[in-house]
Amino acid sequence: MTQFEPTPFDIPSDSGGKDLGIFLPIANGGWILSKNKPELDGSYAYNRKCAILAEEAGLDFVMSMSKFRGYGGETSHWNSSLDPVVLMAALAEVTSKVKVWTTVHTILQNPAVVAKMMATLDQVSRGRGGLNVVTGSYKDEFAQMGAWPEGVDHDGRYDLAKEWVTAIKRLWREDSVTMDGKYFQLEDCESWPKPEKRPFLVCAGSSKKGMHFTSEEMDAIFLSGGDPVELAEASHAAKADAAAMGRYVRTYSMMTVLLADTDAQAEATARHYAAGLDEGALHGMMRAYGFLDAEIGKENAFTKKARSSFMSAHVAGSSQTVIERLTELFEVSQTDGLMLIFPDYMTGIPKFGQEVLPVLRERFPGKVKVGSHG
Repeated sequence: MTQFEPTPFDIPSDSGGKDLGIFLPIANGGWILSKNKPELDGSYAYNRKCAILAEEAGLDFVMSMSKFRGYGGETSHWNSSLDPVVLMAALAEVTSKVKVWTTVHTILQNPAVVAKMMATLDQVSRGRGGLNVVTGSYKDEFAQMGAWPEGVDHDGRYDLAKEWVTAIKRLWREDSVTMDGKYFQLEDCESWPKPEKRPFLVCAGSSKKGMHFTSEEMDAIFLSGGDPVELAEASHAAKADAAAMGRYVRTYSMMTVLLADTDAQAEATARHYAAGLDEGALHGMMRAYGFLDAEIGKENAFTKKARSSFMSAHVAGSSQTVIERLTELFEVSQTDGLMLIFPDYMTGIPKFGQEVLPVLRERFPGKVKVGSHG
């Protein structure tokens, strides 16, 4: 595989380091489906504190999802959520270093509208803006507002996204764009101002079609799962796909970190969360994902994993245990970064920043000379 270099975005992976950031809790309940978890209200006030703490800790980015329908249950999980673009513009004003990455669904927003939104975020953040591109996969979330594209299947939504991101990239660099696509038509379309620098682009396509789209068009891909060997295989495949197109793509994964003074304390807390599993919210999530057959009651491996109450891969332990687990993940998987989730961000971010992050920075310093292409 030919080695191509990443487009520089003033993040550690520019020079071979690891990008570490947080997934903001912009919806109530955070990322644990439990009645026993710490209460996270998903408010602007809470997320503002998260962003400031992340910057103070020395993390590289904060990212927000986009959600329009929650999972319900006893905890009304994710029933209330913030708009990610408005939020990230506000957070850009209370921070000065940490990158601010928002999320947009391609089936909801016209590319000319998003081009201007992101150019505005570029100005507000002084070049720190980024965009997580989501094609939309949960029908009920969009059908409720008449926005589900009937007749456009999974692969078709990536074809739509390809047109969408092509239009946005052209609008960011060309004076006028005319484009006659299957999904989008632009006629002498202008979009000013232009971003001073193209915003960072990321996607979480996990299917073959989705990974190819991401390797071709994005700067980074979020890979699913927490097993280092499986992540290594997925990371290699994504990078090989990108290299075949003369590009470099960063590979990230996501991890919930439950820190405590001892492993026993952390493990006990994890069991406490699992004991309070919100079955109604779990059912709502599985129904949205299309993973649960309510008639026969069958569950797949993803559903069984979710019964831990954690909505992502997780590590629970002392700071030393977390350091060793994350070191192993990076060494084996050779991924470029990690997006972190905490049960309680107010205590988790500072503890991670003081006790874990300095060691990871020392173990994974940047060392690769960066070119200007990608």
